[in-house]
Amino acid sequence: MDILLNCACHLTQRLQRSFVNYEETTMYSLETCPSPWLRTHSVWGRYVVSFLLIVTQLGFCSVYFMFLADNLQQIMEEAHFTSNVCQPRQSLVMTSILDTRFYMLTILPFLILLVLIQNPQVLSIFSTLATITTLSSLALIFEYLIQTPHHSNLPLVANWKTFLLFFGTAIFTFEGVGMVLPLKSQMKSPQQFPAVLYLGMSFVIFLYICLGTLGYMKFGTDTQASITLNLPICWLYQSVKLMYSVGIFFTYALQFHVPAEIIVPYVVSRVSENWALFVDLTVRTALVCLTCFSAVLIPRLDLVISLVGSVSSSALAIIIPPLLEIATFYSENISCATIVKDIMISILGLLGCVLGTYQALYEMTQQTHFYTANSTRVHI
Repeated sequence: MDILLNCACHLTQRLQRSFVNYEETTMYSLETCPSPWLRTHSVWGRYVVSFLLIVTQLGFCSVYFMFLADNLQQIMEEAHFTSNVCQPRQSLVMTSILDTRFYMLTILPFLILLVLIQNPQVLSIFSTLATITTLSSLALIFEYLIQTPHHSNLPLVANWKTFLLFFGTAIFTFEGVGMVLPLKSQMKSPQQFPAVLYLGMSFVIFLYICLGTLGYMKFGTDTQASITLNLPICWLYQSVKLMYSVGIFFTYALQFHVPAEIIVPYVVSRVSENWALFVDLTVRTALVCLTCFSAVLIPRLDLVISLVGSVSSSALAIIIPPLLEIATFYSENISCATIVKDIMISILGLLGCVLGTYQALYEMTQQTHFYTANSTRVHI
């Protein structure tokens, strides 16, 4: 992210522009690179990044569908025997009444109505609500994980196949890479953004490490794809799942905003003004339906997270930015150490992309484990 910021800042000064997004940064970097072929085809860099942003953001939206469906399933199917006394989930077993796909289709019309709202001020309100509900839920989850006893003698290291899935999952957390440059452009003091970025990412990394470690120590190998699915059965933690789901629901609109801003103007520009509004709403509705049907086809939350992270997030967050740094600063005597560092980072990202994608696709083909991650295990 920091490399991407430096490249974009350098290009805005060189081109005397007020702002360049990720796609434009890629195109302008290639225009000044040492390769004549890349300079001639620099516009394809913009197309590739646009495509990856669309795939990544729509992949995030599909994951949100699965998350909402999984948590809504537990809330609804456990409501009739939920009480004020918390019951540990590990000792309870029950078969689901309705498939998670039913809940995905139930959520679909509400998300369609949500993405039709295009007012930036309304979206900022949604962002605030999502932040409040998510942080409140995290506080209660941490409180539960800290106060309860933990497993002992857990393996410290998993096998290499699990590490490949972990790579994709970890890179998936860089879901904000496409929003870095737009956020900087909206700040009153853009020069302070790097400090804000480092502070924010450090806080997020700390939360991920603590939640992942405490969750694994508490639930061990029974840890679900979403930690909320492991919470005990009582009204307090059902409300936690509900609050977290509300946060994810509103966050869907924010993640959807990126691909919509790329696709909708392109399509609308090819129709008459009389049809512009109808086409705008139709394209938005179709994109939401696409994310829903993708979730319906592959209802494995953990594997989809890993696949999206391996395929597109790794390219946007690890592979492309170091290459852009070489292309942007090559003509300005970039040091050999920087070139070696950038190449090593990109190779690491490429290996993770290829191997992580292969492992995620392989796991998806294993029908015997298809519903393991999303099964609801409760006993009345």
